[in-house]
Amino acid sequence: MALTLSTTKTFTNINCSNNTSNITTFKPLKLPLFWPWQKVKMGPLSVSPMGFGTWAWGNQLLWGYQTSMDDQLQQAFELALENGINLFDTADSYGTGRLNGQSERLLGKFIKESQGLKGKQNEVVVATKFAAYPWRLTSGQFVNACRASLDRLQIDQLGIGQLHWSTANYAPLQELVLWDGLVQMYEKGLVRAVGVSNYGPQQLVKIHDYLKTRGVPLCSAQVQFSLLSMGKEQLEIKSICDELGIRLISYSPLGLGMLTGKYSSSKLPTGPRSLLFRQILPGLEPLLLALSEIAKKRGKTMPQVAINWCICKGTVPIPGIKSVRHVEDNLGALGWKLTNDEQLQLEYAAKESPKSMIQNIFQTR
Repeated sequence: MALTLSTTKTFTNINCSNNTSNITTFKPLKLPLFWPWQKVKMGPLSVSPMGFGTWAWGNQLLWGYQTSMDDQLQQAFELALENGINLFDTADSYGTGRLNGQSERLLGKFIKESQGLKGKQNEVVVATKFAAYPWRLTSGQFVNACRASLDRLQIDQLGIGQLHWSTANYAPLQELVLWDGLVQMYEKGLVRAVGVSNYGPQQLVKIHDYLKTRGVPLCSAQVQFSLLSMGKEQLEIKSICDELGIRLISYSPLGLGMLTGKYSSSKLPTGPRSLLFRQILPGLEPLLLALSEIAKKRGKTMPQVAINWCICKGTVPIPGIKSVRHVEDNLGALGWKLTNDEQLQLEYAAKESPKSMIQNIFQTR
């Protein structure tokens, strides 16, 4: 009897045949890196408790993207799928210069070519963001932006269509037009749900109430949220999301890499990030020490602890990925939970650290 083992998601299947004349070898069983796991609700959608961000896919200025990285990005995507990740965040503005939209193109290509998704492409929840460019002055133009994203992604419907930022601070009339565009996307069936990004507490309540009057639920609010970004305003946003049934998607859960333990004042990343790191890292000793202590005690890495804290707070973090190694490390944030005491230890250390992440300039009140 030849015995072969295979896995599909969280289940192990054993197939037996009666052909004993030929004993064949087989590859060792590849268990998921975290097991078991469960999905969480995000409006009408069921998503993994952590998604992955694709800001780096096409961004040469900040993340050093080169087209030679595409094969590795595809391998990272496949590994994420194999381990139950189904939420991928992107934007129509991701990509530098001539590579504008490259993130969406790559994500669409990977979904289309994935062997593991044969006939099940709709299981991937694509959340893309539409930039509030000054030339998008009508709701129809905003709907056309959605259609252009669908073309780049090579899919018929988005999981979540998100307004990338609010124009309330500088073009309030445009803001209302963009809100109407979100409604039209939803009504035309181009998106399964709508969300916002970089909205402060006041504007978040306003768009929620507006969409409610139009019969469109607000599914998600994506903001910078981490142990490095847990100020009064961010916590207020989280409280509003909890009250209104909006899922908070936390971007930059690792503070652009400052919470990984990889960098120090004498070891800075290349490119524009080094300027920010030089200002903030010297004041992070208490937080980095707490992350290191808990990571060592738990047999985890510092990034895994930082991401797990976001999950414990009821958010869905979307750390960025550029390699298989990133996926493997980030997956280790799932399948366990920080204790209440550990969470408090981290939060106290964060407050004791004199520096914190600067907020996105587009985030409104």
